[in-house]
Amino acid sequence: MRTLDWTAVCPLDRLDPDRGVAALVDGVQVALFRTGDELYAVDNLDPVGGAQVMSRGIVGSRGGLPTLASPLHKQVYDLTTGRCLDLPGVALRRHEVRCRDGLVEVRLRQEE
Repeated sequence: MRTLDWTAVCPLDRLDPDRGVAALVDGVQVALFRTGDELYAVDNLDPVGGAQVMSRGIVGSRGGLPTLASPLHKQVYDLTTGRCLDLPGVALRRHEVRCRDGLVEVRLRQEE
């Protein structure tokens, strides 16, 4: 898997805890989430429904894992791995995310 450069997206204080926000990073729609002290970035594209809606998903937990439920059909994804907990073989593409000097930055992971 190939990675691109870091892209500044928004100030950290613009991300409400346990709420998603969509951002366009190098032409890719990304869904960003802040849960406690952790940041997560995944594709905004729902792999089952095919719509750009994951930023509107429901943040929660299952078995101690931070999760995201699709707003379309409610499949639940592990935010740490992107793996769907309800449908084997289905996953969200995850991206690297960090906070540097108060700015949230994303680095896309590209399929080779």
